[in-house]
Amino acid sequence: MTATPYLLAIDQGTTSSRALVFGVDGAILGLAQQDFKQYYPHSGWVEHDADEIWSTTKQVVTEAVQRAGKNITAIGITNQRETTIIWDRKTGKPIHRAIVWQDRRTADMCLALKADGVEAEVTARTGLLLDPYFSATKIGWLLDNVEGARSRAERGELAFGTVDTFLLWHLTGGRVHATDVTNASRTMLFNIHTLSWDPELLALFGIPHRLLPEVKPNVADFGLTDADVIGMAVPITAMAGDQHAATVGQACFKPGMMKSTYGTGCFAVLNTGEKAVTSQNKMLTTIAYQVGAKPVYALEGSIFNAGTAIQWLRDGLKLITSSGECEALAKSIAGTRGVYMVPAFTGLGAPHWDADARGALLGLTRDTGIAEVVRAALEAVCYQTHDLTDAMCKDAGIKLHALRVDGGMVVNDWLVQFLADVLNVPVDRPTITETTALGVAYLAGLGAGVYASLDDIAGHWQLNRHFKPQMDNITRGQLLRGWQNAVGRVKTQDIENT
Repeated sequence: MTATPYLLAIDQGTTSSRALVFGVDGAILGLAQQDFKQYYPHSGWVEHDADEIWSTTKQVVTEAVQRAGKNITAIGITNQRETTIIWDRKTGKPIHRAIVWQDRRTADMCLALKADGVEAEVTARTGLLLDPYFSATKIGWLLDNVEGARSRAERGELAFGTVDTFLLWHLTGGRVHATDVTNASRTMLFNIHTLSWDPELLALFGIPHRLLPEVKPNVADFGLTDADVIGMAVPITAMAGDQHAATVGQACFKPGMMKSTYGTGCFAVLNTGEKAVTSQNKMLTTIAYQVGAKPVYALEGSIFNAGTAIQWLRDGLKLITSSGECEALAKSIAGTRGVYMVPAFTGLGAPHWDADARGALLGLTRDTGIAEVVRAALEAVCYQTHDLTDAMCKDAGIKLHALRVDGGMVVNDWLVQFLADVLNVPVDRPTITETTALGVAYLAGLGAGVYASLDDIAGHWQLNRHFKPQMDNITRGQLLRGWQNAVGRVKTQDIENT
């Protein structure tokens, strides 16, 4: 260990690869980011070039370490979850583009399995719903649609991984094929109670066991980086899916604590302790994190489109030139004049789980301008969060007292205040909003002995601003009723019943 420990977090996201070097106090000493291309070969399909994910990751790691000018004590990897990659074990080359978590190509496969009556058993074992969101049907699609893939997988020639596993493989020069419990828990193949790949689920989805990585706790020995790959041999001591890492970064270590992250999508996680709570409201039961022998469980609500709504306004409609314009536009008007955006570009996530729903702008009049549309997009993020937190609290039998938020969108003060108003609870924004990267850096530090315990980590969390609700109940009720009406207009089951 160096005299003063420095921790490298690799944060591989849906639209960019990032690397951050942290000091023990959580200060960012070096940061680099590289966007990469999104592919949309068909309606509802979303793909990434896995080789580009790896090349951009190598680039940002090199840049961040150079900017920090520090030797690294340990590395943690956090990543976009569910995104599915299969590669050749000898060459490391992917057999197809990565199928991204947002991709809906296997919706019909999921509907057929639901019709067969297997969803209840899948949920009991995995905590998940039968949905294209998760990795299992994506793996099946690749095995069935890439020539020779299934037979090669059965012979042990191919390897599957979510992005964390793919990066770990390349960082270690192909020596380590492993994942962690949080990423494994999002594949729909992992039994979150036995903490192992489930033989019956593998049979159900037709997935050869030898395709799969070893599963470890979040804090573990994941091997050494190959010195030839990033210029140094450093222990990788932690891995965690992005939302689980953010839960750690927000120090949500006690049952009843909740965080919500706002990036490409929006993800709320409620710590339920050692109990895996079964949702009655279409929430997901998942592993929050595992440090030691026992996992800590959580309820999670996932919104597929949050930041993507703003990206669409910028890149698709050209209404704005940067996301930074949104706050001023939202503040410039008293309200949207009844305009609602339902950003169901890739279906609706929790609590609706409607893969075929599509986005809509509703309530447009001749008075509608850019400000109304932009504000409606921001408001939609808050309304969706309300739907999530309401359902999760009903499942857990608790009343929400505060919400901790993070992610790129929460630098917008107007958005966070409107969120507090819609939820009618205080919202806390931390000093360091890079909580996903910070969380996995904390875990890596725990694995390297930099931190003594989770309590030690919790002591580093600092509040930037506390947002108190200011909206009256009548206004809040009217806005939420309008939102529910808008969502009803795009849900396919509601449309089919009209």
